[in-house]
Amino acid sequence: MPKMKTRKSAAKRFRATGRGKVLRQPGSSAHLRECKKPKNKKKLSKLQPVHKTDLQKLKVMLPYL
Repeated sequence: MPKMKTRKSAAKRFRATGRGKVLRQPGSSAHLRECKKPKNKKKLSKLQPVHKTDLQKLKVMLPYL
C-alpha cells in the first residue's frame, strides 16, 4: 500500500497542539495593517482554532497531523 501524502500547502497553514486541537492564523493579518486599529491587530496576531466542520477535510489533507 502506498504512503499517504501530506498536502504541503495545508501543512504550512495549520498547526496541532499537544491536546490535538488544530490552530490556524486568522485572515487579513499579513499585510495592509496600517489601516487597522491596534486592538484589531492584536486580536489578529493570535492563533484561532479550526471550526469543527473543517476538521474532516483537514484529516484528509494532513493524514499525519
